This record gives sequence, C-alpha cells and structure tokens, in this order.
Amino acid sequence: MSERIGLYAGSFDPVTNGHLDIIRRASKLFDKVIVATMTNTKKTYLFNYEEKKSFIENEISDLDNVIVIDGKDQLTTGLAKKYNARFLVRSMRNSDDFGYESGVATINKVLDDDIETVFLLADYRYTNISSSMIKEVARFDGDISQLVPELVAQELKKRLRKVN
Repeated sequence: MSERIGLYAGSFDPVTNGHLDIIRRASKLFDKVIVATMTNTKKTYLFNYEEKKSFIENEISDLDNVIVIDGKDQLTTGLAKKYNARFLVRSMRNSDDFGYESGVATINKVLDDDIETVFLLADYRYTNISSSMIKEVARFDGDISQLVPELVAQELKKRLRKVN
C-alpha cells in the first residue's frame, strides 16, 4: 500500500494556533504531512518564507511525520504531484469559508483528478479568527497570546509597531 501523504497549503502569515491545530490533527490522519507556505496574490506579507518555516517548525518539532516546504509561486496541485501527495488538507472555520473552500477544491480537482481534498473543521476556539484579525489586534497592542505562538506574537508586535 502506498504512503498516505497530505499537503496542507496556506500563506501562514502569520501561522496561528488554528493552523497548528490542523497540522497536528492531519499528522494523525496521514503517514506524512507536507506544510507548504504558498503565495496568495491578494495578500501582502509581513513574514518571508524562512521566518514562516521557522515559526511552524518550532511549534511542530515533536511531529516526526511533518515537513515544511516553500510553495512560493507554485500551484498546490503541482506541489502535490511533486511530493506524491494524493490528499490536500484544507480547513474551514465557519460557514463563510465553505463557498471559498469548495471553489478551491473544485479548481484543484479540475487541475488534477487524482487528488482528493480533505476538509478539517476548525476547533471551536478558532472558528471566527483569521490572520487578518490577529494582525489588527496586534497592531493596536492587543493580547494575541491565545491565538498565535509566543514567538509569533512577539514578532508581530515588533513589526506592526514599526508600521504605525
């Protein structure tokens, strides 16, 4: 039987406790999980690939079956093929995400019919929280300690204070 490999792609800018929860849960479902930091042309990033990779790896160092890769300027289906991942891991926080995520799953299926999308529902603690909201709270010196890892919180506050 072939190895079950799941690819979890996102911009992870910043990685949140919700993202980390999905990574941990996916690591229990698949033999191997590849976390890919991707490009979203609609977003402006605070962190580069190396920083995002470091943040994620720091939090998942206990997971032997998870690796982090650079997916910049690539299609998710292309990365999946390159790494022999037959499953794309996607998460949904709430019903608002359903329309967007079903569209992503549809286009990925059109691009590669051999790939299946697996949806994991967000933990209730993270259902209405986005990276954008976290950045906004950090910008005005709000407490984000329950939403992101400590190192991410520190770096966010440093960078966003410079913006103000």
